Amino acid sequence: MIADPIREGLASGWSVIDASQLSHDATLEADVAIVGTGAGGGIVAEALCDAGLRVVMIEEGPLRSSSDFRMREADAYRDLYQESAARKTADKAINIYQGRCVGGGTTVNWTSSFRTPPATLAHWARAHGIAGFGVEDLAPWFERVEARLGIAPWGTAPNANNAALARGAGALGLRLGTIRRNVRACWNLGYCGMGCPTNAKQSMLVTTIPHALARGATLITRARAQRFVARGTNVDALECAAMNAAGTQASARRIEVQARLFVAAGGAIGTPALLLRSALPDPYATVGIRTFLHPTVVSAALMPERVEGYAGAPQTVYSDHYLDEAVLDGPIGFKLEAPPVHPVLAAVTLPGHGVTHDAWMRRLPNLQVLIALLRDGFHPDSPGGRVRLASDGTPLLDYPLTPYLFDGVRRALVAMAEVQFAAGATSVMPVHDEGDGFATIAAARAAIAAFDLRPQATTIVSAHVMGGAALGPDPRSSVVDLTGRHHHLDNLYVVDGSLFPTSIGANPQLSIYAVAALLASGIARRLRA
Repeated sequence: MIADPIREGLASGWSVIDASQLSHDATLEADVAIVGTGAGGGIVAEALCDAGLRVVMIEEGPLRSSSDFRMREADAYRDLYQESAARKTADKAINIYQGRCVGGGTTVNWTSSFRTPPATLAHWARAHGIAGFGVEDLAPWFERVEARLGIAPWGTAPNANNAALARGAGALGLRLGTIRRNVRACWNLGYCGMGCPTNAKQSMLVTTIPHALARGATLITRARAQRFVARGTNVDALECAAMNAAGTQASARRIEVQARLFVAAGGAIGTPALLLRSALPDPYATVGIRTFLHPTVVSAALMPERVEGYAGAPQTVYSDHYLDEAVLDGPIGFKLEAPPVHPVLAAVTLPGHGVTHDAWMRRLPNLQVLIALLRDGFHPDSPGGRVRLASDGTPLLDYPLTPYLFDGVRRALVAMAEVQFAAGATSVMPVHDEGDGFATIAAARAAIAAFDLRPQATTIVSAHVMGGAALGPDPRSSVVDLTGRHHHLDNLYVVDGSLFPTSIGANPQLSIYAVAALLASGIARRLRA
């Protein structure tokens, strides 16, 4: 029987409050209140508890653990993702996968771990004036979190889905790499996106959060952070609304957290929305702008052999061949990866209806899938999106899809088709409303060249949200300074992916871990002083 450290910890007396069960309003006090328990919040919580500080963690989602993870998409998307994995941009053109549970995205991501590309860090220094975040500056922090979270090369052979990417790219002479993963004693099941049932994935759920709770931290679940209450240059309190058991509606119960210092780590949509709801000083209207997604397009292929892309480590091979580091401000580059191919995820992504859609789904075991992640934010025609508030205070993300982006989409669809045919595909379907199964690369190229690339007709997804509360030295173009502290408030910090001034051109979780560790050390020094 697999041990469940979360249930064991709860039985031992951890301080965990399920806000959906509150019968009255509550007030808590702490040295530090942290909104969010994902890659940023989890790292900060552990560091500050180790510094001897009293920490309260606030999480909008539920506390689920390995005993709850049964490798079922229908359960996981409902319980562990924002809006049941159906969050979209305001115009419905991009589907956004974000975690909403204890551990946040680290509980449900696919374990891919990349350091921030050197070209990205150099661009931040040159274009955004960000000093102290170069390759050498971050190296010790990467090393620290990699050791803590088991991030290492994956020694097992790739599953057939990833092997096809390696085979096709190799045949075409494209640059290839292998992906490191944050796992220990992994069973190679392939259902990482539904929560790890064996506790192999070293997410915040099984590492930093239990550590913080064992050191005396308090965790409040199913509590939505509504607003920071500020007076002068200080935040005095955080007001939260208790959610119902389903996590869909706020109840009548309210929670106030009073602290010496506050950390916003609710993710690159949640954090800007919280800052906007709080009506904090924002004289240059920097909050919520330049939010980036890595807009991602998809190509499906039928292979003569069984692929079974739902089994085995989800992502182990990548190609940065089209992510030209020498021309950051030229045509948009893209990263090639092979995602897992689970039935529900495939069904909602593949185009078509009725008989056509059914025909592709019946051949799911032979389906090989590639994705291309576009690196946005490095060019004037790639300004990213903007987080704003709906009438009820919930976040909306406007994300213009420009001709510059669509040029990258067209090139990416062709590149993926070439790789899949080179890998032996009998049919390739670029995922687009006009997409179909093409038997030759010539037919695929001709069809892609004629596609009407426009919002909603072009299937675009993303699991990476960055920016919206950018780090930088200049308050006219950034929200927080280089320590993560709000430019206009002395005791409010932002520590999550919303700090990034552009997308990074790689899966962002490891970058968030390292930057969070760096900034948390400074917060701890300040509070101890």
